[in-house]
Amino acid sequence: MRSVRRGPGHRLLRRPSLPGLSLAAGDLEAQGGQRSKGERPGEVIPAAPSERSAGGRWDRYSPFLRTPSCGWRSTELKSIWPEEKAPPSETPRRSPPSPTRAAAGSLCTATRLRSGKLGEQCEAVVRFPRLFQKYPFPILINSAFLKLADVFRVGNNFLRLCVLKVTQQSEKHLEKILNVDEFVKRVFSVIHSNDPVARAITLRMLGSLASIIPERKNAHHSIRQSLDSHDNVEVEAAVFAAANFSAQSKDFAVGICNKISEMIQGLATPVDLKLKLIPILQHMHHDAVLASSARQLLQQLVTSYPCAKMVIVSLHTFTLLAASSLVDTPKQIQLLLQYLKSDPRKAVKRLTVQDLKLLANKTPQTWSKENIQALCECALQTPYDSLKLGMLSVLSTLSGTIAIRHYFSVAPGNVGSSPRSSDLVKLAQECCYHSKRGIAAHGIALNCMVKLAKGRPHLSRSVVDTLLTQLHSSHDTARILMCHCLAAIAMQLPVLGDGMLGDLVELYKVIGRSATDKQQELLVSLATVIFVASQKALSAEVKAVIKQQLESVSSGWTVYRIARQASRMGNHDMARELYQSLLTQVASEHFYFWLNSLKEFSHAEQCLTGLQEESFSSALSCIAESLKFYHKGIASLTAASTPLNPLSFQCEFVKLRIDLLQAFSQLICTCNSLKTSPPPAIATTIAMTLGNDLQRCGRISNQMKQSMEEFRNLASRYRDLYQASFDADSATLRNVELQQQSCLLISHAIEALVLDPESASFQEYGSTGAAHADSEYERRMMAVYSRVLEEVEALNRKYAPVSYMRYFFQKLQSTSIKLALSPSPRNPAEPIAVQNNQQLALKVEGVVQHGSKPGLFRRIQSVCLSVSSTLQSKSSQDYKIPIDSMTNEMEQRVEPHNDYFSTQFLLNFAVLGTHSITVESSVRDANGIVWKTGPRTTMFVKSLEDPYSQQIRLQQQQAQQPLQPQPQPRSAYTRF
Repeated sequence: MRSVRRGPGHRLLRRPSLPGLSLAAGDLEAQGGQRSKGERPGEVIPAAPSERSAGGRWDRYSPFLRTPSCGWRSTELKSIWPEEKAPPSETPRRSPPSPTRAAAGSLCTATRLRSGKLGEQCEAVVRFPRLFQKYPFPILINSAFLKLADVFRVGNNFLRLCVLKVTQQSEKHLEKILNVDEFVKRVFSVIHSNDPVARAITLRMLGSLASIIPERKNAHHSIRQSLDSHDNVEVEAAVFAAANFSAQSKDFAVGICNKISEMIQGLATPVDLKLKLIPILQHMHHDAVLASSARQLLQQLVTSYPCAKMVIVSLHTFTLLAASSLVDTPKQIQLLLQYLKSDPRKAVKRLTVQDLKLLANKTPQTWSKENIQALCECALQTPYDSLKLGMLSVLSTLSGTIAIRHYFSVAPGNVGSSPRSSDLVKLAQECCYHSKRGIAAHGIALNCMVKLAKGRPHLSRSVVDTLLTQLHSSHDTARILMCHCLAAIAMQLPVLGDGMLGDLVELYKVIGRSATDKQQELLVSLATVIFVASQKALSAEVKAVIKQQLESVSSGWTVYRIARQASRMGNHDMARELYQSLLTQVASEHFYFWLNSLKEFSHAEQCLTGLQEESFSSALSCIAESLKFYHKGIASLTAASTPLNPLSFQCEFVKLRIDLLQAFSQLICTCNSLKTSPPPAIATTIAMTLGNDLQRCGRISNQMKQSMEEFRNLASRYRDLYQASFDADSATLRNVELQQQSCLLISHAIEALVLDPESASFQEYGSTGAAHADSEYERRMMAVYSRVLEEVEALNRKYAPVSYMRYFFQKLQSTSIKLALSPSPRNPAEPIAVQNNQQLALKVEGVVQHGSKPGLFRRIQSVCLSVSSTLQSKSSQDYKIPIDSMTNEMEQRVEPHNDYFSTQFLLNFAVLGTHSITVESSVRDANGIVWKTGPRTTMFVKSLEDPYSQQIRLQQQQAQQPLQPQPQPRSAYTRF
C-alpha cells in the first residue's frame, strides 16, 4: 500500500456545520480555531474523508467534491403567465431550497474565489446575491460574508468595489451574519491603508453595514476623521457613511451634528460638498432638541443661499425632517405654499408640489382650511399644466382624509369663516373641460366622475354623454382612460349600457388598425366597455364588428386579452369563438391545453344560458350538457399545469363549479320527485313506528338531507378556497364568498323545510298539488312551504352563468413560503433516530418569496407554524413503557424579518416506533385574517429504546424466567 507524505502545514479539519462547504483558515479562526505556523491566510485546509463529525461523514457529500464544475445552469423560459404579459409557459422545475444545495453552490463559488485570475474572482463575487436569494440560510450567509471579508482585506480596489456592491444588494441578509465582530474586523483593517481610494471604499462599506454596527465607536471616529481629508473621494465616502450612521445611531447623530453645521457654514467648504452635506440633516430626528437645531440651520440656509439648487435641497431636507420628527409640520406646509406661490422658478415649484404630496400622505391631519384654500388658488393661477396636475394629485390625496372635512365644515354661528369652497369646484370644472385632452383625461378627474355617477345617479347620463363625446376627438392615451371610466360606470349602473352601446360600436368600426401598443391597448379597453354594456348578450352585428377588427390585428396576445375580458364579463359565446381561433397559433402544448380548457369552460357556461323557468327536463339536459364540456375542460386544464404553475386555484374552482352543477341537478330531481312520487298512505304509520316525524314525507326527506349536506360541503370547500387565496384581488375573493353564501343559503332553506316538523304534512299531498289543511295555522304553514319550495326549485333555473374572476387569469401578487427543517435525513423517506428518553429539537426555518409586486393587496404580518406528530407503526416488542401522550400538537407564531423567520419546537417521542411529523404553515395579514397558504412538510422519526432501559428490561425478563435444572457433566459412570 502506497503511503502518502504530508507537509508540515497540513492539518485535518472536521466537517463544518454546512455539508460540502470548505472553510478557509480565516473562517476557522472566526469559529474559535487556531492557525498553525505553516498556514497562510486564505489557504484551504483539506479535511480527512474518514473523520466523523456531529452531522455525519464527508463521503456522503462526495458527489459535490468530485464534481469538476459545481455550477449548474438551466435555460429558464420567461413565464409571464398568469401575469399580465403572456399566456402560460413551461419552466424547468426547481427543487426547494435546502442546506445541501446551498453547500454545493457555496463550494463552487469558493473555488472560483481562490482562482488566480481576476475575472473569475470578480465573477464569483457578483454571484453571491443570487446565491443569497436562493438559499437565505444564516449559516451559509455567515460563511459567505466571511469569505467576502477576506477578499476585501487582501484583494485590490476593484475586488473591494465588487464586494461593496454585493453588500449593498444583500442589505436584508446582513442581520444573518453570526460572526459580526470578525467580519467587521477584517473589513476595518483596510481603513489604515495609505490608498485614499481603498479608505473610501472601506467607509462606504462601513456605511452599508450601519444597520448591524450602529454603535461601533471606531467606525464613528474614522468617519469624523475622514470628513477632514483632503481627498474628495474619501470625503464623499465619509458623507455617505455619516448619513447612514446618523439614521441608525442617536449618539452618532448628536455628535456629528455640530461638525456638519460647521462644514456647511464654513467658507472653505465647496458648494458641491455643501449640497451633499445638507441631506444628512434629515436624520436629526432622534429627539426634539436635535430636530430644532437642524431646522434652524436649514432655515438659515434657505435664506442665505437663494440659488435654485441650494433652495431645492434645503426645502426637501426640511420636509423629510418635518415628516420624520412630526415637529413643526404646519409651519413646513406654510413654507412650501409660500414658495409655491411666490417663487417664479418652475423647478422650485415642482419640488414644493412633490413635498406637499408627501406631507399630505403622512400627516393629512395637520392641513388647515387656509392651506387647502391656498393650494386651490395656486392651482387656478398657475400657467403650467404639469404643476396643475401635481396640485390636483395633492388635493386628491387629501380628499380621502379628515382634512377635506375640515375644509367644508362651517363653525356654528360663524358662516363667514368658511373658505370659498367654490374655488375647489371651479378647479374641477376647469380641469374637466381643459383645452388639452391630457388634463381632461387625467385619472383624478375620471375617478371623480365615477364617484359622482355612483353618488348622484341622476347625473350619470350627462357624465356618460360627455365622455362619449370626448372619445371621438381624444388621442389614444386619453381614450384608454375614458374607456376604463365608462366601464366602471356601466358596472355600477347597468341601465346605461344600452344607451352607450351604439356609439361604442361606431367608434370600434372607425378605430385605427396600426400595430402600436396604444392601439392594441385601446382595442382591448373598448371591447371591454362593449362587453359590459351588452350585459352578457352580444348581437350578431357587434360580434361581426369585433371579429372584423381583430382579423387585422397581428398580435394574438391582443385577441387573447379580449377573449379573457369576454370571459370575465360573462360573454362566453364570444369568448369561445376567440379561444377557438387561437388554438392553432401557439407553439407549446401547455399553451394549447390552457386555451382548449378555456374554450370548453366557455362552451359549458354557454349551455347554461338555455335554462327556462318552467321546464325541468330542459334544465336537466342543459346542466348535463354543461357538465360534459366541463369534464373535458378540467382534463385539459390539468394537462396545462406545470410544476412552477400548478394552477391550483383554477383547478379547484372548476372542480367546485362541477360539483355545484351536479348538486343543482340532484336538487331538481329531488324536488321533482315530490310531485311525481308522493309519500305513500302508510307513511304516517311508518313515522309513528320509527318515532321520526320526517318519515311522513316519504323518501324525499332523506334525499333533501343528502342535498343539504352536499351544499354544506360545497360551502366549506369554497371557504377553504377563500382562505388559500392569499394573493387574490378583492373582487375575486368577493366572488368566491358569494358562491359560498349561495350554497349556505340553499342548505339553510332545505334544512328549514326538512327539519321543521310543523311546516306541513305530506301524506295527503294529492294530484292537485295542495295538501288538505284542517286549521288556519296549517294552511299558512303549507303556503309558506309551497312558496319556499318553488323558490328552491327556481334557484337552479335562475342561477346565472358564472363570470370568471381576474385571479383565474392574472396573478398580480405572488407570495410563497419555503420551509427547511433541521435535522434533516439523508433520504426523505429515511427516519431520524431518536431515543425515547430524549426530546427532539426541531428547527424550522422559512423564507417568504415575493413576485414583482409584493404587498399589492395584502402583506404578511406573521407566520403561524403548527407541528403535529402521529404514531405510524409501533415497535413489535411487547413491554410496558410509560406513555405520556401518543401525539405532539404545537403551534407558534413568528414575524418574518426581511422575509426570513425561524423557530424551534421540542418534541417528545416516548412511544417506541416510527412517528410522522407534519409541519404546516399559515399566514396572518395586517387585518388579523388567517390564510392557509401552506406549505405542508412531512418527515419521519424512529423512536428507539435507550440502552439503560433496554438493559434493565432484559435483566427483568431474565429474572422472571424459571430456573432450569443444570445438566450433569457426562462421564463413564453417567453413561452406563
